[in-house]
Amino acid sequence: MVATSEYQRKFLVVIDDTPECDRALTFAAYRVKRTGGTVVLMSVVQPPEFIGLGVEDVLRAEAVEEAERNLDARLARLNAIGDIKVESLVREGRGPEAIEQVINQDSAIAILVLAASTASESPGPLVTHFASRANTLPIPLTIVPGRLTDAEIIAVC
Repeated sequence: MVATSEYQRKFLVVIDDTPECDRALTFAAYRVKRTGGTVVLMSVVQPPEFIGLGVEDVLRAEAVEEAERNLDARLARLNAIGDIKVESLVREGRGPEAIEQVINQDSAIAILVLAASTASESPGPLVTHFASRANTLPIPLTIVPGRLTDAEIIAVC
């Protein structure tokens, strides 16, 4: 058994350009601030389709730059919240598969935090995917309602 002082659980938050991404980030940040641990910001870059003559490399580089801009914006948000331990990573692949791979590779990741879309037609592709597989995940899944305000999220952390 690992002593509490040695173990620091990680909250994995998927970073993209959706508005609900900030809901998940707020939840994870305030939870870590209150209970300890690390927020892991993960951005998934879709592999480019084959086009030819090195175009894929250019598209891949542009996608990675965009992912890093999204991560930087979220890092600034975390810095404004306070002293929070953060890791960030960019992976190429299909969203759910890349996320599951990171979860399986890092045993310290203890919670996957996603936020539901505010769109009425569905909670979003990642929430739909992981909620349907919640019984097979090796870690708990936290789904934050996308309509919650920062104050409402902070109140439950």
